[in-house]
Amino acid sequence: MKFVDLHAQYLTIQEEIDAAIATVIAESSFVRGRHVADFESAFAEQIGVPHCVSCANGTDALYIAIKSLGLEPGDEVITTAHSWISTSETITQAGGTPVFCDTETDYFCLDPEQIESKITPRTRGIIPVHLYGQPANMDAIMRIARQHELWVIEDCAQAHLASYRGQMAGTMGDAATFSFYPGKNLGAMGDAGCLVSRRDDVAEFAALFAHHGGKNQHLMEGINSRLDGIQAAILNVKLKHLSAWTDARRQIADSYDRQLSRIPGIRIPPRRPDCEHVFHLYVIQTEQRDPLRDHLRQQEIPTAINYPCPLPLVPAYDYLGAQATDFPTAAHHASRILSLPLYPELSTADVTRVATEIEAFQQVTATSG
Repeated sequence: MKFVDLHAQYLTIQEEIDAAIATVIAESSFVRGRHVADFESAFAEQIGVPHCVSCANGTDALYIAIKSLGLEPGDEVITTAHSWISTSETITQAGGTPVFCDTETDYFCLDPEQIESKITPRTRGIIPVHLYGQPANMDAIMRIARQHELWVIEDCAQAHLASYRGQMAGTMGDAATFSFYPGKNLGAMGDAGCLVSRRDDVAEFAALFAHHGGKNQHLMEGINSRLDGIQAAILNVKLKHLSAWTDARRQIADSYDRQLSRIPGIRIPPRRPDCEHVFHLYVIQTEQRDPLRDHLRQQEIPTAINYPCPLPLVPAYDYLGAQATDFPTAAHHASRILSLPLYPELSTADVTRVATEIEAFQQVTATSG
């Protein structure tokens, strides 16, 4: 069993993928070109926004989005204490200061009740993360943003096709960013990313900034962050299958829920009401996380911890002087979370095997305790 089996996915669409790559090679359409333009158009339509600007990876997408919204040196941006470092490091790279906020007890996402206490005269924006594929509480976040005249960037790196009360993730803020890293729900065969927006000004700036500030007549100093033709062609193929793959992820998550919910000591991932979780990761919680992980490893069942330390507590942010007590919920989660294998091709038998081994471990632990 694998944690994510990318080769299994490839085998289901091998002829389509091979043909798409061969076409790019035949056309020598390696950088930008029609395949990139086709993907930008198709992805924007899928998400339900007028603009999609592709780029080299999801981290670049965040950086470009922040720059597009006019962050100035010394400005502050509020974001979650529980995420991958791309969310916060791009704030610093753009000249700003990340201000970390604790997370919700149930959903791992930015806690709106904690946001207002973090707002200062230097605050310019908020970056919520739809972590693990579950949307953040966007009604509350957008209400706070409007009240304080702050922009919002949705980090959708793990939330392709997730929805919040009928709205697609990525359509509620001023901009949103997506990663197409190979293991994502929609993944390239290399690095790739994009930002989407309803705002013409954001999209126009982003397209220029990502491509050296414009061709020949450079309107600004930009960066070089381009989606290459082969990755675009691969994503064009995979995008057609994304809805079916998302349905499969939800069915696997449902199966995990049914089998794990009966096991004492295991907390299955709660789902926000009126939202559609896309389960980029299926994350349980248990007090016996590390011993359970060791047991599953011995049974050749791979797991992961996403993420083992709250961002403000990693060495990169020592300068903030943060303590675990400053982010009690994120710190609590970090000590308990465990990601189980989940990908669209995962078999029913494999799901049952994972659940059976977890139950066996819990029974032995309860008996020995």
